[in-house]
Amino acid sequence: MAGVRLESISKVYPDGTRAVSDLDLDIADGELLVLVGPSGCGKTTALRMVAGLEEVTSGNIYIGDREVSRVPSRERDVAMVFQSYALYPHLDVAANIGFGLKLRKVPKAEIERRVKEAAEVLGLSELLDRKPRNLSGGQRQRVAMGRAIVREPQVFLMDEPLSNLDAKLRVQMRAEIAKLQDRLGVTTIYVTHDQTEAMTLGDRVAVMKRGVLQQVDSPQVLYDRPTNLFVGGFIGSPAMNLLQGDLERVGDSSWVLTLGSHKLELAPELLDARPAIAAYDRRTVVVGIRPEDISDADLDPGPHHSVLELRAELVEAMGSDVLVHVSLDTPQVLTEDARELAADVGEDLAPGAGTDERTSPVVARLNPRTAAREGAPVRLSVDTTRLHVFDPETGAAVWDGEAAGS
Repeated sequence: MAGVRLESISKVYPDGTRAVSDLDLDIADGELLVLVGPSGCGKTTALRMVAGLEEVTSGNIYIGDREVSRVPSRERDVAMVFQSYALYPHLDVAANIGFGLKLRKVPKAEIERRVKEAAEVLGLSELLDRKPRNLSGGQRQRVAMGRAIVREPQVFLMDEPLSNLDAKLRVQMRAEIAKLQDRLGVTTIYVTHDQTEAMTLGDRVAVMKRGVLQQVDSPQVLYDRPTNLFVGGFIGSPAMNLLQGDLERVGDSSWVLTLGSHKLELAPELLDARPAIAAYDRRTVVVGIRPEDISDADLDPGPHHSVLELRAELVEAMGSDVLVHVSLDTPQVLTEDARELAADVGEDLAPGAGTDERTSPVVARLNPRTAAREGAPVRLSVDTTRLHVFDPETGAAVWDGEAAGS
């Protein structure tokens, strides 16, 4: 097994399109790293450069201690699992799994041994004589993974392998891939546009935007301490609410956040965690509020919560929780990052696109015991210890003095 190191790799196509810019990543031996981001962010291009399917414009790629940037794909000792299963319809499962080994003229007995072991690991032992047409989508994906496993490579590369499966099968296969990778201990780079998939699978997650790495860290750190507005808005489902607000110091130590006609008193813990807020007195900021940090004030007022009295526009009962949609009379966040995040979910923040720029939609994830009803008033309690604050010009998260940009 081996780790993978990317040193300032870039990919520029002949027409001048820059797909990846100066990407630096160090993936430890046995780690599962997920590359995630919107369509066109460069994640698949980066993966293909590691595989040797795309030529590197500049930079270096190391697998273990070996520099492989100019090494042909077949000599890199990596195995790739694609979005499409690419199974041979006329071959049975056993032949499909062992096909690559047969091409490499591996002895027949060794092929049979490896195929048998991979089939046992993947739960395919009873299906080895079936043709692909007689398999379910999940079983076909297991066969594709088996073909990679029998190679016994140093690195697995997976390019959106679950995107062709239905939602229930994706959840099941996510768990199986995680267990499989843990069992085999093979360094794995996994590409997906699904941030839920990224958060549940990755030892670490690397978020990309327009070919540039935004942040790489454990899923929980990305969630709790996003380095910028883009990462904060991309990670989390439902997505973080992004609102334009004004900060103001009141007295010696108290701070108030104004959101349109509403005011939230900031908890002391927030100021302790984000001392750079001191540089934003009487300044506009972008505030991020995660849906789960909003509760029903009649059920859970909380010790450091501020209450918003609004009207429920849509109530979605999810069983384990209830999503309540409201609007705040504060202008929409129309930064470049906010527009890109909206575009990724099929929305349009462009002027004249049918949206009211003077109001901002907000989603709250409430306890299923809430009495919130569509069209009725609702009292929402915001946990102000967990607010996220971003500089509106740079998009950087406001944490310490350097992040303030002042």
